[in-house]
Amino acid sequence: MRSVRLFEIDDCAVDMVVEAKAGRTVSVCIPCRDEAATVGPLVSAIRNELIRRVPLVDELIVLDDRSTDDTATVASNAGARVVPIEEVHALHGEGHGKGNALWASLVASQGDFVVWMDGDITSFETHWIVRLLAPMLDDDSVALVKALSHRPTRLGGGGRTTELVARPLLSLYYPELSGLHQPLAGEYAGRRTVLEQLPFVQGWGVEIAMLIDIARRYGPEAIAQIDLGTREHRHRSLHALSVQAAEVMATMLGRVPSGSLLSDEHPQLRRADGSAVPLNISERPPLAWLK
Repeated sequence: MRSVRLFEIDDCAVDMVVEAKAGRTVSVCIPCRDEAATVGPLVSAIRNELIRRVPLVDELIVLDDRSTDDTATVASNAGARVVPIEEVHALHGEGHGKGNALWASLVASQGDFVVWMDGDITSFETHWIVRLLAPMLDDDSVALVKALSHRPTRLGGGGRTTELVARPLLSLYYPELSGLHQPLAGEYAGRRTVLEQLPFVQGWGVEIAMLIDIARRYGPEAIAQIDLGTREHRHRSLHALSVQAAEVMATMLGRVPSGSLLSDEHPQLRRADGSAVPLNISERPPLAWLK
């Protein structure tokens, strides 16, 4: 059975990766909502080390998804080009959710390779971007590179939705993807020519849908993963994670080859107190359709 590939590379010299770009361009996109406390150092590190010191990153974008704090000001002062999501909505209609923000950042960027970073990381190191790019620059058949990382239990650990929802369902329905250590990781890089052919689920199911759609179209071997070391970030409560888990589950089951297993055209997460949360599994179209 074909499966995703684990790239094991030595600490790659950034100069070698810059040379491997061969005239192609790299966009780093950081979708943010209320990340003023963490986005500044992240942007500064990328700008100082991968734009000014070495010319690896050509475009650094913070996609501000309707923040109510100083995220936009902090990111701009640190050196990012801040794109309010309203600018994309004005052209393509309003959407909402993590996947919508990722799609908007793809619309706003131009690089041949797109690297996405979560804005709440507190352990970021610039070699993450170098390592995420290296497999695609080395092998033209690699379409997407996912991060795998160690998440300290002293800080709450991580990957709860992965281990309790994504991994069991991948094992049952998409075993060729079960080798991914962290299929829902927010740090990954993709080839624009591939990304523009994909629909983007607007909610929390965006990453799992991207993996399934790429594996179907290009084969699971087009997906790689690489170890980034230790990752620390803000943790959500179990109550908040239940919506994330339900959207990941609904998205994945909606793509099961035998047909959708969803009994409700508009699925909801129904809580024990009688309340219900609509699940966001609507999609943005492939960007290639809009050109």
